[in-house]
Amino acid sequence: MPEALTPASPLSPPLPSTAEQRLQWGRLYGTSDALCIASAAERFGGLILVLAGDVRQARELESAVRFFLGHGEVPVLSFPDWETLPYDVFSPLPELISQRLLTLYRLGDIRRGVLIVPLSTLLQRLPPKAYLDANTLLLEVGEEMPLEPMRRRLEQAGYQCVSQVIAHGEFAVRGALLDLFPMGSSLPYRIDLFDDEIETIRTFDPETQRTIDRVQRIQMLPAREFPLDEAGITRFRQAYRNAFEGDPQASLIYREVSAGNAPGGLEYYLPLFFGQTASLFEFLPQQRLTLRFADTRERADGFLSQVGERYEQRRHDTERPILPPQRLYLSADELGAAINQGQSVLLQHHEIEARGKGFSAAHNFTTRGLPPLSFQPRTADPAAALKGYIDGFAGRILLVADSAGRREQLRETLGGFGIRPVPVENWSAFLAIDH
Repeated sequence: MPEALTPASPLSPPLPSTAEQRLQWGRLYGTSDALCIASAAERFGGLILVLAGDVRQARELESAVRFFLGHGEVPVLSFPDWETLPYDVFSPLPELISQRLLTLYRLGDIRRGVLIVPLSTLLQRLPPKAYLDANTLLLEVGEEMPLEPMRRRLEQAGYQCVSQVIAHGEFAVRGALLDLFPMGSSLPYRIDLFDDEIETIRTFDPETQRTIDRVQRIQMLPAREFPLDEAGITRFRQAYRNAFEGDPQASLIYREVSAGNAPGGLEYYLPLFFGQTASLFEFLPQQRLTLRFADTRERADGFLSQVGERYEQRRHDTERPILPPQRLYLSADELGAAINQGQSVLLQHHEIEARGKGFSAAHNFTTRGLPPLSFQPRTADPAAALKGYIDGFAGRILLVADSAGRREQLRETLGGFGIRPVPVENWSAFLAIDH
């Protein structure tokens, strides 16, 4: 007789009780996976790492988890993908690099929260934690900041000197003013110096260039995930010659980096800037819970296979020789070993028939998929399916709209069919309704 599985509520999902315990969650229909993640985050005392199958699923999960958590005390972090193809000749957008560096920095202090990562992004090798620690700078009103040394430090950190600051990773010097758009910041800053002392720091609008508010201090992250200072260039040149045969001067990449420039796609040479790279797991706190979906290994193998194919297609370009995949990505086995180092839960959208080998327990949640409820405009009652479902459902029903405007439009449409939902502001307000 098959083992009877314990049912569970998505509002109170079971969690591993020991470091060795691994669980299965099943029957996660619709957005119930995000509800379970949010509910688990409210109860778990550490960081919850969610492995999304791809970039799209990561975005959808992040949006849904934020909805269920609201504006509570549990932060939701994302570590975005570069959104370039492996070995691409284009570099990621500065906004993506900014978000990645900010997340890595915040992981150093975070003890509780949710981190959602696309699987392909998790497989990437990253700069070591020491690089981020050594290149993060705090500037505060009243401290000394000689302008010329600061200019050189910004350039060495990868910031670009421009006439007008409008994007992340840029700075401008105008007399005793330093405009700076740090990576990880939502707004640029205008630093006013009196001699060599920081007199004021103000945020400003990059479009109008008008100042907004005064702040006491700012935090500056490096402009890139690799160093382009003198030491970094020297290390790159030596590592490049060790990695590739032939005359390095024949390579555009080698020539550009030697001149202190960052050609497009330089991110795929990141390991040459460091003696040793890291993985995202090395930035995570020790107390963590990893949530992964049933197809994680299959997706990892598929992605790494695509990387291998692109490597074979591009490896013979003498002007842009490329590093083998194992220098840039974790293997599927390395990923599995890292996941198994801590507590973990396997998520399945379908119903679990029996507890899997190696799992301590399995639970099917009390959720079910929705029947077809779309309007049928050419029938006598276009909303018949929805009204029938509402009449036959014993509990509460929440209809979600993209915005306040869409909510009002939906209420008006439903009202025309005799359906009059009560508006609520968020998920917590919905749960608080007594009827």
